[in-house]
Amino acid sequence: MIDHARDLASVRDATERLLTAVGKLDNASVTESSRLPGWTRGHVLAHLARNADALVNVFEGRPMYLSGEARDADIERDAPRPLDIQVTDVRESAARFQDVSAVPADWSRTVELRNGITDTASRVPFRRWVEVELHHVDLGIGYELEDLPAEFTERETDFLAARFAGHPDVPPTRLTDGTRAWSTGREGADEPQVIVTGPPADLLGWLAGRREGTALSAEGGPLPSLPPL
Repeated sequence: MIDHARDLASVRDATERLLTAVGKLDNASVTESSRLPGWTRGHVLAHLARNADALVNVFEGRPMYLSGEARDADIERDAPRPLDIQVTDVRESAARFQDVSAVPADWSRTVELRNGITDTASRVPFRRWVEVELHHVDLGIGYELEDLPAEFTERETDFLAARFAGHPDVPPTRLTDGTRAWSTGREGADEPQVIVTGPPADLLGWLAGRREGTALSAEGGPLPSLPPL
């Protein structure tokens, strides 16, 4: 069961970890490439700030972004800013997200996210937690998938396995870290199931498009190629 209050606390903790780490950088480091193709660390930080404001829009009943083009333009505009401005923006936008989340509301209501995706309001804090944790890794400043909280890794693996479930381009697949297991991919009783095994961080990294899966083993077929998220 989703506990939005607990997830909001996890978002606060994750944001503080990120801000503490980013605060040790300098202006030159912010202009260097992140692990995301075509994005500097400044792009990642700008995206995190604008994402927080976009989720404020969601909670207040406005479109998450005016358009995809406007979203991209805002990130490009904000990416070159100096470190101190980036840090302040991430901190203040995160506070706005927490403030709007503290307003009494019906957490069971349906809200609309980007590209027409809908979800219950109670799941939005976890979505923000995903943004903060994975983009902290994307910054390439010493925070790795192995450093993610175990609860987060398991829940995000649950989410991504469910996201690819039934996808026509993904063969029937069973994922396991040796303790837990997930099923994903298209359904097909007459099609062999691929068994993918590996450490939790590597399974998550592969599902999230952060790792190629070289540390995973596949039985019953090759490691499936996953479509972009």
